[in-house]
Amino acid sequence: MGSYVLIYVGGEAEPEDQLQEVMDRWMAWFGSLGAAVVDGGNPFHSSASIAPDGTVTMATTSGATGYSIIQADDLASALELAAGCPHLGANGTVEVHEIHEMG
Repeated sequence: MGSYVLIYVGGEAEPEDQLQEVMDRWMAWFGSLGAAVVDGGNPFHSSASIAPDGTVTMATTSGATGYSIIQADDLASALELAAGCPHLGANGTVEVHEIHEMG
């Protein structure tokens, strides 16, 4: 069993009057994942990046908009779990990265 971070990229902003419906879809999806959810995560807000020379650039260009952490048997299983993510319905993508535990 491994841990995987789901990075949400892009996606369209939901209209204000549909926010509760969107939240309900996310909660239903997390519920369907059950014990696989390690950390439901959060959306991202402001960002910055630091270059090797120490230069700081405000507002990163990665397009990452949030994250969650799940557990799965392998990458293929993690992809199956991620396939139901509501972010995909907002024209966003979900990157699935295995977390390499150190030590």
